[in-house]
Amino acid sequence: MVYKIPISVLVILFTRQHDVLLLERADRPGFWQSVTGSKEDENESLATTAQREVKEETGLNFDRNQFLDWNRSFDFEIFRHWRGRYKPGTTHNTEHVFSLMVENKLKIEISPREHLSYCWIDLNSAIAKVFSWTNVIALKELPSYHMLV
Repeated sequence: MVYKIPISVLVILFTRQHDVLLLERADRPGFWQSVTGSKEDENESLATTAQREVKEETGLNFDRNQFLDWNRSFDFEIFRHWRGRYKPGTTHNTEHVFSLMVENKLKIEISPREHLSYCWIDLNSAIAKVFSWTNVIALKELPSYHMLV
C-alpha cells in the first residue's frame, strides 16, 4: 500500500468580487472545503502540489507561479476515519496555505471520485459552510493576504 504523506496544501480560489470556490467531499456528503491535497512524493514542491491539486479537483490549469504562497501552515490531528491512508502511527498533518484569484466564477470540472458538487459563494457564507477549522481560519485571513475591501 502506498501511504499518503502527511504534508498537504489548502488552496483558496476566489474572484475579484470575493466569491470563494467550495467543493463538497464525496466521502463525507455535507463536508465543504477549499481545494486540498497531499504531496505525492517527498520531492514535490508545495507550489507544484497546489497546482496539481487544483488541476485534479477542478479541471483548471494554472501556472504554479500564479499561486500565492502564504508561508502559513497549520498542524492538525488527522480524523480517525482517514488515518488508514497514512503510515501506521501517523496522527498529524501539516497543511500549507495558498490562494489564487481568478477574474470571475469559472466552470469547474469536479473529480467525481473526490467531490459531489461545487459552489461559488461569498466569503462570509464560505466561512460558515466549511467543516475544517484550518479552512475557517484561512478564509478569515484571506482579506489580509489579498487586501480585499
